[in-house]
Amino acid sequence: MDLKKDFYMNSGAGDNSYGSNSKIQGLIICKSQSVRREAAVAAYLGTGPPATMSVADLGCSSGSTALLAVEDIMEAVERACVELRRQPPEFNLLLNDLYGNDFNAVFRSLPEFHSQRPGKGLCFVTGVPGTFYDRLFPAKSLHLVCSSSSLHWLSQMPEELQQKEGSPAACVNKGKVFISAGSPPCVAEAYRKQFHRDFRNFLRCRAEEIVRGGWMVLAFMSRRSREAAMMEDRYIWELLADALNAMASENLVAQERIDSFNAPFYAPSLEELEEEIEGEGSFCIRSSDHFRAGWDDDDLYYATGGAAADGVISSARYAGRMARGVRAVAESMLRSHFGEGVSMDDLFCRYDGLLAQYYAANDAAVTNVVIALVKK
Repeated sequence: MDLKKDFYMNSGAGDNSYGSNSKIQGLIICKSQSVRREAAVAAYLGTGPPATMSVADLGCSSGSTALLAVEDIMEAVERACVELRRQPPEFNLLLNDLYGNDFNAVFRSLPEFHSQRPGKGLCFVTGVPGTFYDRLFPAKSLHLVCSSSSLHWLSQMPEELQQKEGSPAACVNKGKVFISAGSPPCVAEAYRKQFHRDFRNFLRCRAEEIVRGGWMVLAFMSRRSREAAMMEDRYIWELLADALNAMASENLVAQERIDSFNAPFYAPSLEELEEEIEGEGSFCIRSSDHFRAGWDDDDLYYATGGAAADGVISSARYAGRMARGVRAVAESMLRSHFGEGVSMDDLFCRYDGLLAQYYAANDAAVTNVVIALVKK
């Protein structure tokens, strides 16, 4: 499986599309809004100010969330310019995602996007396909980089866990698709090493592309415990493995395909992030914080505190929305690995039921981190 080609959000606007199932990603963008707006103004004032401000959104995807972050950034800078009685800059907006991303859906939304900016400054939008673990932009060309709900995805399945001759750790995670309670310590270590390689590459590439005094604001899934084996939101993958293993017991999927799949996902602790950033050395950390984001933070269930009778209904609702959300994100790579013969409808129906059981007794929220950096 080549994630550069085989990993992308479900396109279009159907029931299983990312566009119809990206509510929590939009919520995360909103929860990190104040950090991003402050960074936008600081980047504008600290780098010139430039006549043209270049802003890159890495992992923009498509649907309603694709332009939310850059819209925030432009609004914050333009508001600051009004207060400072300055002419606002023109904006060079660079939207990045992997090659299979539905960029056409993003481009089709641009007329409405521009129509909502009457009397505002000019902005120019460009799609930039490619992986953010490689160079994407010319040297010293960016003033601000943002990324939301993307950097918890690795560039590949952990190298040490891939099935290849001479790899002693290959297939040690049988029956699982991620770090689980029963995984041997080498599994968590393999994930930690892959994240180290990937995030260090990410920082090095951005250090080449961002001007001195430019900013980055990164928001993605995280964990509060330093120990990878204690990742609090690992149930997302454990329950998917349970659904796959149930299908394998009915000969609906080959067990060896499950044994050879390790989700290319890692939610680092804040301490890990700080160590990587300080070790790479190109950026200063200006702020960092954790926050929780629920699959239905605005539901009446949260507003009322959750009556007991409503709890069962809510757990089923959360489960359905999360199952569709995970499917919208992960279906492409699951199809690539397990083959077209495996029914995604069956898999995610089972996953939905397992999630409902989990949410009947547990919180329907995941931990995220938002961190703001300045290029030295």
